[in-house]
Amino acid sequence: MNVTVLTLFPEFFPSAVGASLLGKAVESGVLGFRTVQIRDFATDKHRRVDDAPFGGGSGMVMKPEPLVAALESVPRIDGQVRILFSPRGDRLTQPIVRELAGASELVLVCGRYEGVDQRVSRYVDRELSVGDFVLSGGEPAAIVLIDAVARLLPGFMGNEASTAEESFSEGLLEYPQYTRPVEFRGDVVPEVLLSGNHAHIRRWRRAQSLKATARRRPELLHGVALSPEDQYLLDEAGREAAGESQAE
Repeated sequence: MNVTVLTLFPEFFPSAVGASLLGKAVESGVLGFRTVQIRDFATDKHRRVDDAPFGGGSGMVMKPEPLVAALESVPRIDGQVRILFSPRGDRLTQPIVRELAGASELVLVCGRYEGVDQRVSRYVDRELSVGDFVLSGGEPAAIVLIDAVARLLPGFMGNEASTAEESFSEGLLEYPQYTRPVEFRGDVVPEVLLSGNHAHIRRWRRAQSLKATARRRPELLHGVALSPEDQYLLDEAGREAAGESQAE
């Protein structure tokens, strides 16, 4: 997969995209990455990419001409998806990440200032938001998306199976993880993880995943197909929680 980022701040990316697994993916060719400087497509002598909003208001708005020209400088190819980061966009979720991982190229448009001229939206395929909070620009959002998508590309992870057990991969939060030492400051690793009984371990992990999701992100359960055993484990977790509450 190739990723092209349209940005006013290309210097934002080298350290993030060049480090750790992302850096290895770029180096090995699993992920192609480049940036396009939007300001290079400004046509006036001051290379302006923003202007005051019509109708008044504070701040400045990114002009459509440089942005659209920058977009049009990237050749259209089959399987390409052009994305504008926007608070009005669909919230990024793991299903969307999986969908985008099948693209041949992602073209990511990073806005700045108070926003982007609305007419730019006609030249992208979709708008995305990484959450209900305010960023100074689309660059951090672009890095979040690149990292999330790259993890699903063949050859990116040393252990391909590990992505299947991470939080949100099946719509649930991940179970808790432990490593050595067995005891740390009085806190001991659950005995089931030391038993060597893989069936019991799988059941414990599934129960913990369901319990964590029910407690912290219950809305996620609405999108998960629960087996009869899952429902039993959830009911069991509910009974345990009720017992803990009564004990207090």
